[in-house]
Amino acid sequence: MKGPTQPTIDQIVARVPEWAGRAIEATPIPGGLTNPNVRIVVDDTPYFVRIPGPSTDLLAVDRANEAHNTRAAAVAGVGPRVVHHLPELDVLVLEWLPARTMSNASLAAPGMPTRIAEVLRRLHAGPRFALDFDMVDLSHRYLDAAERVGATVPVGYRDHLRLVPRIVAALAVRPLASVPCHNDLLAENYLDDGARLWIVDYEYSGNGDPTFELGNTCQELGFDDARVEEMCAAYFGQESLELLARMRLQMIMSDVGWTLWAAIQARVSTIDYDFTAWAEERWARAATALDGPDFKRWLAEAAGD
Repeated sequence: MKGPTQPTIDQIVARVPEWAGRAIEATPIPGGLTNPNVRIVVDDTPYFVRIPGPSTDLLAVDRANEAHNTRAAAVAGVGPRVVHHLPELDVLVLEWLPARTMSNASLAAPGMPTRIAEVLRRLHAGPRFALDFDMVDLSHRYLDAAERVGATVPVGYRDHLRLVPRIVAALAVRPLASVPCHNDLLAENYLDDGARLWIVDYEYSGNGDPTFELGNTCQELGFDDARVEEMCAAYFGQESLELLARMRLQMIMSDVGWTLWAAIQARVSTIDYDFTAWAEERWARAATALDGPDFKRWLAEAAGD
């Protein structure tokens, strides 16, 4: 399945009057899992250009929400500034941050969970985002989309969905106030300029439960128990069984939702990446947790029992 034709660099450059007649050099940036990204140097000034990927409507990406939230994150001091927004092309031109793209290995260094918690606290204290985010609702939308496009859902996925309402109920007993969250914090969405961390790529951002944000990034980064506990203590100023249990349940929900995202991508994406293997890996981790000996305890602790 193919989406609309993506804009070319020439089309993008033509929409920015300030670039007319100037020397333009464009270099693709590898590694994006949803969109093509390009570094454009105009004379001597570099910019980051996010070009929309195909069929991202199936992934529930709202480009107006993304643009609004990218600007809000910049105001909060954690994201790059929007230099140009080309809504007719769904293109964002961002300031170029002279910073290193992070990896799971670099974010496993001592003290990194605390640094991550600090930048998340700044984001969460910033301006509200345009829309709300709830992974349970998004998972329902993804399952419908997966069925529409004929995506392959991992074996056992639908059988385990009966357990999700138990997670929802436990988290609802003592809910936390929603905050502006990124919600897709894999390692490559963190940048380090040597003095501070930055957060990029706000496609899935929205106001939501901060423990989903914390659990999601712990899951994406493969954090062990000690790092999860450090993240919790650094963010909340305390490490409690209730907060840790909320994070653990949200780590499961992160895998529940992004499993389907990967299954859809395996069907529609033109990016050279093994999304099927990624979906299977995510689901295996979620199923192990749902079937594991700690699941009932996390439900009780998250509810304050």
